[in-house]
Amino acid sequence: MSGVSILVTTIDKEEKARALARAALAERLAACVQITRITSHYAWKGEYCEETEFRLEMKCRAEDYPALAALTRRLHSYETPELLRIDAAEVDPDYRAWLVDATRQD
Repeated sequence: MSGVSILVTTIDKEEKARALARAALAERLAACVQITRITSHYAWKGEYCEETEFRLEMKCRAEDYPALAALTRRLHSYETPELLRIDAAEVDPDYRAWLVDATRQD
């Protein structure tokens, strides 16, 4: 049985977020990508920053996480992109079956 992970990243432009989502889906590395507009507050190179960003939550099979992270790094525009892996402790069996089918690498 496949584990389910979520890759979380942020990016500065909505069109970049959409392009990353489309690439992850086209490569069948993610079954679903949710994009949310957020305001981020952070320190970067000693400076306080407050920026509009777009958070992507990409649902994937745990074994596909390394490939999805590599794709995200390759397409990302940030010098140091946020790449967070969240492993689901429990997943509805029907959702898991759909996710596995949606990411099948035939």
